[in-house]
Amino acid sequence: MSQQITSINPATGKEIASYEIYDEKKVENSLKTARKIFEEWRQLPFSKRAVVLKNIAKEIRKEKHRLVKLAVLEMGKPIQQGYYEVEKCAATLEFYATNGAKFLANEIVKTDARKSYVSYQPMGVVLAIMPWNFPYWQVFRAFAPTVMAGNVMILKHASNVSGCALAIEKIILKGGAPKGLLQTLLIPSSRVEKLIDDPRIAAVTLTGSTAAGSKVAEAAGRNLKKQVLELGGSDAYVILEDADMDIAVEIAVRGRLVNSGQSCIAAKRFVVVKSVYKEFEKRFTEQMKKATWGDPMDEKSRIGPMARTDLRDQLHEQVLKSIEKGAKLLCGGFIPDGPGAYYPPTVLTKVKKGMPAYDDELFGPVAAIIEAKDEKDAMRIANDSIYGLGGGIISKNRARAEKLAAEELQAGSCFVNDFVHSDPHLPFGGTKQSGYGRELGSFGIHEFVNIKTVYVK
Repeated sequence: MSQQITSINPATGKEIASYEIYDEKKVENSLKTARKIFEEWRQLPFSKRAVVLKNIAKEIRKEKHRLVKLAVLEMGKPIQQGYYEVEKCAATLEFYATNGAKFLANEIVKTDARKSYVSYQPMGVVLAIMPWNFPYWQVFRAFAPTVMAGNVMILKHASNVSGCALAIEKIILKGGAPKGLLQTLLIPSSRVEKLIDDPRIAAVTLTGSTAAGSKVAEAAGRNLKKQVLELGGSDAYVILEDADMDIAVEIAVRGRLVNSGQSCIAAKRFVVVKSVYKEFEKRFTEQMKKATWGDPMDEKSRIGPMARTDLRDQLHEQVLKSIEKGAKLLCGGFIPDGPGAYYPPTVLTKVKKGMPAYDDELFGPVAAIIEAKDEKDAMRIANDSIYGLGGGIISKNRARAEKLAAEELQAGSCFVNDFVHSDPHLPFGGTKQSGYGRELGSFGIHEFVNIKTVYVK
């Protein structure tokens, strides 16, 4: 009897669909196809690759209603945020279609040779291991630069968004891509290591937890294969004493509740200097209480369910353990009655080191407020984390905040007076246990190429 992957609607707890897990023969055929298509795709000029990417973007926009509905059903994404996600995918495809050739143009270097330059050549088949929280964006932000550079991709998506994974494969084919440019493999995580071991896989990109990144890095390192790892985060937002409190609260709520709080770069720790701590705590909590949560198909719902009940229960346990250690609960912090993986907007204050709310990543709509003595202490607390994905500084003094963001805050993305988000024009990635390598921008397209010196005497 064949094994199945089952998708569950997190808003209702009901089964959506079941998918047959791919056997070894199907995986082998996919790898053969990928290698064959790579040899053909890499020969195409940038102009022809660009046409395919632009056509895929058109198909995404044509199919946006179907794609968004599927994401809402499979992982509970609030519907309005789903539309934003698919549009961002289309825009990123167009960005690399427009700029890819420029990013990878030969770079002339003057030496004693008649001619010497740096050339960028594709590596081959790239394995993409992707999470459920942004089921389209996570894939396309890796796919667009990777294939524009001349590579092809094998996708191992999170099992609970298998429908989205298959939809991505179909939409790419509808855009005129050769069959095999991206192939979805419906396999469990236990079979990923064998896939990485396969010599036809040239490199690996993963977005996921720090624990998953460590396992993938170990397997890829053993095989001496390039990796890009975008891992967990516990983004700190530093609220300085001169912050505009209206702006600070708006950014804080928006940053914490994006994607129902299930984002690696969601605001998670709010480090507030003592002089404005009480005001921020009061106003922020009031707004968190007002945030609407419920059916993700309802456009009025700012927050949908969490993606799975086990993840919801794990988050609740982190909240309870933080309270046991002395944190104070200001709102939320309970598992609602009824079906679905819902968890209300939750605020914890009096958060200290040694609590899960301080030390760990809270992957859901839970905010930790931490008091700092002054600016120096606030920066110390912000950097007192194993993570380093993103962070923010809120201050009326932009020059001062910029200097702190650029020189002091230990993270891959540091924003002043805005919440952290990714943009195709800018590199994205982390430091410390938030991973290494970069996606997006010109840096993203250079990750999976052979940076080759050509020297002609």
